[in-house]
Amino acid sequence: MSFHLVVGHGPAGAATARLLAGQGQEVRVATRSGAPAHQPVEGVEHLAVDASDPAALALAARGAAAIHGCAAPPLPQWTTHWPALASSLCAAAEESGAVLVMLGNLYGYGPQADPSRPMTEDLPLAATGPKGRVRAAAWEQARVLHQAGRIRAVEVRASDFFGPGVTDGGHLASRVLPGLLKGRSVAVLGDPDAPHSWTYLPDVARALAEVAGDERAWGRAWHVPTAPAIPVRAMVERLAAEAGTAPVTVRRLPPALLAAAGLFSPLLRELRETRYQFDRPFVMDSTAYETALAVRATPLDEQVTATVAWWRERLGS
Repeated sequence: MSFHLVVGHGPAGAATARLLAGQGQEVRVATRSGAPAHQPVEGVEHLAVDASDPAALALAARGAAAIHGCAAPPLPQWTTHWPALASSLCAAAEESGAVLVMLGNLYGYGPQADPSRPMTEDLPLAATGPKGRVRAAAWEQARVLHQAGRIRAVEVRASDFFGPGVTDGGHLASRVLPGLLKGRSVAVLGDPDAPHSWTYLPDVARALAEVAGDERAWGRAWHVPTAPAIPVRAMVERLAAEAGTAPVTVRRLPPALLAAAGLFSPLLRELRETRYQFDRPFVMDSTAYETALAVRATPLDEQVTATVAWWRERLGS
């Protein structure tokens, strides 16, 4: 029996492994440590694999139906670590014959001349910053190999993750929910009233699982079905209303404070390249996916309810 190999066990990898196992698939998760990053799930086997090592990853992928590329280096290491990881994923797909399902984001498009125009998959990958360029190059490598008939590949691109399981890496997660549940004010990056797309984590997993098994999806990139864009302030208001702590003050972190903090925080320093995503509208259009395939975005009210409930359980509040 073939299996699905999930590379990485962060929020997206864990959600994908859990979903696939729930669908009755045999699932193996490859991480450097081989230990679950989250609560173990029945039917999911964990392997210790250096995903940037082509031989090791190819061995782990032998017999796989699909390889789900959900791993990502720490943000400050993207430019040095992404090329090796992308090459290893492609090599494993070529040697094993498994479908390569890459989880991408919107960095590769770069800042848009007209930010009021929703981003679609036909936009050029024209990022000028190093993180955007390296993410674009990862998909371009897989796409070229697909067109040459050497692998079968597909990429699904998400906006900022939101929902149960999203913690330190989410802009509406650890920096917002713990304080919000206590009725405290929330400090956010950028313009809190600029429209912004938030991709619900369970929908990411559902899209990764769907495209792996549908050859109509292969050979191109798709945007994960995502609810209509909503500003940070409006999202905080919805979350606070669900939590029963409304009203909660939303304030913008001063750019000068962020610049000063970046002197001491590598993560904040790296976020300077992508700050445009919060200073202006950042809207993703997922019409193409929803026209061609089956997954639909979870209704926003359901997203908010599930997210608040998950954080309450996590914090014991």
